[in-house]
Amino acid sequence: MSTVATAPRTRTADPARIVRRVEQLMGMPVSLALRGRHARTRAAEAAWAEVVTDLRWVDRVFSLWRADSAASRLRRRELTLAEAPAEMTEVIEIAEQAERDSAGAFSAFLPTTDGSLAFDPTGVVKGWGVERAARFLRELDDTDFCLSAGGDMVCSVARADSPPWQIGIEDPHDPTRLVARVPVTEGAVATSGAAHRGSHVVDARTGVPPTGVGSVTVIGPSLTWADIDATTAYALGAGAADWLRTRSGSGLVVWADGRCEVVEPSQSAGTSSGA
Repeated sequence: MSTVATAPRTRTADPARIVRRVEQLMGMPVSLALRGRHARTRAAEAAWAEVVTDLRWVDRVFSLWRADSAASRLRRRELTLAEAPAEMTEVIEIAEQAERDSAGAFSAFLPTTDGSLAFDPTGVVKGWGVERAARFLRELDDTDFCLSAGGDMVCSVARADSPPWQIGIEDPHDPTRLVARVPVTEGAVATSGAAHRGSHVVDARTGVPPTGVGSVTVIGPSLTWADIDATTAYALGAGAADWLRTRSGSGLVVWADGRCEVVEPSQSAGTSSGA
């Protein structure tokens, strides 16, 4: 995890008024911060229960750690795409778009140790799943929320008198300190790196982890695409910042030598799907 929601620094957002919840889901801590009208109501409890239920369903369908999941059965060719839940097709179509956008650096089919390709939708599923689950929180009127899964988050400020959520970006070389703090009123923040999970991100064309880069954070309107773009840019290693400039979101690249580079889209940048 390389992004964290930190307490706002203004009087209107007293940290004591923020209600927090956390659950272990999809193999990671999923946390919710709420403030506003419904922060302590039964409606909030019901919305959180819906979020948890939805993410448990995502895990049952897409987790490769579960032998009985639809994704695992597709990977073993025991199930056809037509037999899988419709959301599987949606995730694969997103991955195919990301593969085209990245010239193959991102893919839902990754090289294995024997050189074959294996179905692996995990690069899409976390951001997509959390963004999808956040729909229940948007039904809470006059209530701000920040929903985080393993440090990638969807933030929303519904009240005019509320300040932005303050999102801290961890130093990948020293996770006890922050390299930046980003205010987010509406949108998503996603970070990719190896500080907490080791070298789990690879360039899909080679199967090799990147070098020269510590972490990549992307800020944008969609967590699905912020997560994909952060993963892709990180996988590209030394090419992270240049590729990120072709996208629609803003970003921060922390290089292996500790330098931080803020990245803004170029004027000719395309628009990532869902943005």
